[in-house]
Amino acid sequence: MRILFASLASYGHLYPLLPLAVAARDAGHDVVYATAPDFHPTLEKAGLETAAAGLTLHEAFGLLFTGDTRSRYEVPQAELNEAIGKAFGKLLPTRFMTDLAPVLAERKPDLVVYEMGNPGGAFAAHQAGIPAIGHGFGRVSSGSPMEYIREQLNALAAELGIVGESRLFWGHPFVDICPQSVQAPEFVAGARRVPLRPVGWSEPGELPSGIEGRDRSRPLVYLTLGTTGASQAHLLTSALRGLASLDVDVLVATGPSVDVEALGEVPSNVQLEAWVPQSELLPHVDLVAHHGGSGTTLGAFAAGVPQLVLPQGADQFTNAAAVVEAGAGAKLLGDELTTDAVREAAGRLLADSTVADAVRGLAAEVAGMPSPEDVVAQLPQYV
Repeated sequence: MRILFASLASYGHLYPLLPLAVAARDAGHDVVYATAPDFHPTLEKAGLETAAAGLTLHEAFGLLFTGDTRSRYEVPQAELNEAIGKAFGKLLPTRFMTDLAPVLAERKPDLVVYEMGNPGGAFAAHQAGIPAIGHGFGRVSSGSPMEYIREQLNALAAELGIVGESRLFWGHPFVDICPQSVQAPEFVAGARRVPLRPVGWSEPGELPSGIEGRDRSRPLVYLTLGTTGASQAHLLTSALRGLASLDVDVLVATGPSVDVEALGEVPSNVQLEAWVPQSELLPHVDLVAHHGGSGTTLGAFAAGVPQLVLPQGADQFTNAAAVVEAGAGAKLLGDELTTDAVREAAGRLLADSTVADAVRGLAAEVAGMPSPEDVVAQLPQYV
C-alpha cells in the first residue's frame, strides 16, 4: 500500500507521526512524508522518503506580520489570536494543499495520514479523491485561540465541499495518541478514534553524563520549556532556581532559543544541556517541569512521571489542565511562576503518594494502548 504522511514543519507536529510512519515502512508499505524542506533532514535520519509541501511556522507568521517589528510578547492577545486563526486556519492549509496536489498526482497514494494541525493534507486528499485519516499529537484543545482557527477552517472546508466539523475532523477516522482518560470528553463522544500508544521520538543521541546508573535515592528533576520561542531565559531562571533549592539534581534542556549566558551562574546541582534525547531520558527522572507541550506531557504519562506544568501558550494551557484533572501534577500560570512557587509545588509533587498512584495508573493505561505495528495492520481498512 502507498501511504503519504503529512504534517506541519515543527517538531511538536512532526515527531508524533514518526512512529506510525516508520512502522508502516517497516511493514513493507511504500511511505513518503510531506512537510516543509527545513525538516527533511530529520525525516531522512528516520529513514523516510520526503516530499516538499507547506511553510514553516516562522515563514507563515512572517508573512502575516511583514514589516512589524514587535516581538510576539508585544502583540495584544486579541490581535495574536486573530493571526493564529489566519495562520493555522487558512494560510498554512491553503499553501499545503496547493503544494501537495502535484505530489499526490505523481505518487498516487492509497491513503493520506494528515496531522491534526495540518488539515491542508486532508483538503488536498479530498480534492484528489484519496481516502484520508487524521493523526493527533495530544489532547484535542478547545477555547481560544482554537475558536479562531476552527472558524477559518470550517469556512475553508465549506468552500471545498467538505461536509462535517473540524473539531471532529470532518468525520474522518482519527489516530489518537492521547490516553482516553485525559482526552477531551466531548471529542471522545463523537470522534471515530483509532487509539495508538504514544511512543516518544527523539533524534538518536547519548544521554547526558551521569544519568545512566545514577543513584535513584536522590531525585532527578528534568526542566524544559520546549523548542520554540516560549523558552525565555527569565522564566527558565525562575524555574531552575526554585528546583535547585530542593535536595535534588536538576537537568535543564535549554533549547535553541535561550541565551545560556543570560542564565548567569547556576547552582552546583544544576546541569545545563542544549538538547537531550527526551524519550530516552524520561524513564530516568522523578519529576518533569515543563511548558505543557503535548510531546512532553504524553511522554511523562507514558513514563509514569509527575509533572509541574508551566504553560506559556497554544495548547499548553489545555494540557496543564488535563494533568491537574488527572491528579498527575500541578500547574503554575502567569505571575504564579515564581522561584518560591516552583520550589513549593515541586517539593510537594515529589512527596505526594496520591500523585505517584495517579501517574502509575496513566503509565499502565498508555502501555495497554495499541502499538504502532498494531495500528499499521488496521490501515488497509480505511482505504
